Amino acid sequence: MKRAIKAKYTPSMSDRAVESKTGRTWKQWFALLDRAGARNLEHKAIATLLGKKTPKIGGWWCQTVTVEYERARGLREKHQTTKGYQVSATRTLAVPLRLAFGAWTDSKLRRRWLPTSPIAIRKATPGKIIRIGWDGGKSSVEVRFAAKGARKSQLTVDHTRLPTAAAAARMRSYWKRRLERLDAVLET
Repeated sequence: MKRAIKAKYTPSMSDRAVESKTGRTWKQWFALLDRAGARNLEHKAIATLLGKKTPKIGGWWCQTVTVEYERARGLREKHQTTKGYQVSATRTLAVPLRLAFGAWTDSKLRRRWLPTSPIAIRKATPGKIIRIGWDGGKSSVEVRFAAKGARKSQLTVDHTRLPTAAAAARMRSYWKRRLERLDAVLET
């Protein structure tokens, strides 16, 4: 049996929203899963169970309902995945996309706003995405870029495979500060 995590639960979407897309409220989904013994199953088994019992809702909704069930029953913490913890930070910068992307790929410029960063760029698709190994590959960072007109760019940093909830909280704060610093550097 899984160890229960004590956490306050708040669904990521309303009953009305989930019912409009799946035909059931959270209470109905959780009752169905409780009856099926989902409290004693791993994540993949719960999602598979949902797919067999309710094939019309599709894979995305099976995953969403599974995660919400695990959170509601204290089996998963906020930001927890099957491979650790994940956090995100987003910022819109008043610079063209090429400059925002270059701030990550130009090591000299990167040191001005992300000093002593333990990164190894694994893959970079100009103007779209950068995949990074962080801290010797112990965790991963993915940076997605989107143009918001000719002179604005939106960056989303996803940091995954973090070992603990505390590490996730630290990295979320870290990325918010680093993106603020990036904004200041690019403004000058």
